[in-house]
Amino acid sequence: MPAQPSQKDAVDAAGTGAAFDTKELRADARHNRDRILRAAREAYAVHGIDVPVTAIARRAGVGVATLYRRFPTRASLVTEAFAEQLALCVAVLDEALEDPDPWHGFCSVIEKVCTMQAADRGFTRAFLSQFPDSVDYDRERARAEKGLDELVRRAKDAGQLRQDFDRSDITLVLLANSGVGGESPETSPAASRRLVAYLLQSFRADRTEPLPAPAPLGLHQIHEPSRQRP
Repeated sequence: MPAQPSQKDAVDAAGTGAAFDTKELRADARHNRDRILRAAREAYAVHGIDVPVTAIARRAGVGVATLYRRFPTRASLVTEAFAEQLALCVAVLDEALEDPDPWHGFCSVIEKVCTMQAADRGFTRAFLSQFPDSVDYDRERARAEKGLDELVRRAKDAGQLRQDFDRSDITLVLLANSGVGGESPETSPAASRRLVAYLLQSFRADRTEPLPAPAPLGLHQIHEPSRQRP
C-alpha cells in the first residue's frame, strides 16, 4: 500500500500552493496597475486630465472597480500618472535656479515647461491644478511659485528682465501656450517655440514701453475649467 502523505506534507503542499497563488495575484495586480497608468497617460496627453475614469478603465481593458482598488481617487491616479513628468519639472526649476546666468535660467524654465505643455496637454494642468486631497501637489505648486519669484528677482537684478515683469506673466505665457497644445504633434512644438520666442523677446529689459497693470493670476488658474454662464 502506498505511503499516506503526512500531515506535514499536506501543510507544506497547501502552503506552497497558497504562496504560488499570492505571487500570481501580485503579478496580475501589478499588470493591471501598469495598464491603467499607461492608459491614463495616453488619454491625458490627448484630452487633458478631465478624462472620465470610466474611459480610462475601458482604455486599459479593466473594470472600474479594479481601477478604484488601485487608485481610490482621481487625484491619486493623476499624481501617479504624472510622477515622472512632475519630477522633471521640479528638476528644470532647480537647474534654472543654479544657473549662473539669471536670464538663461529664466528663459530655460519657460522654454522647457512650454515644450512639455505643447507635447502633453495634461501635464501642465496636472502639475499646477489644485487637488483638495493631494497635499503633494499643493506643496510642489507653492515651491514652484517661490522658485519662479526667485528667478524673476535674479533676472531683474541682473538688468536683463524688464522691471515691470510680474510673476503672473508666466501664467499668461502658459495660458497662451496652451492654445497650441491641441494641434497636431508636428504643429504644436513648432508653434510653441515661435510663440515663446516672441514673448521672451518682449520680456527683455530693453523693452521699455509701459504695460497695463498685471492681472491677478496664480499658477493654480492654468487650465481651470471655465465657469458656465447662466
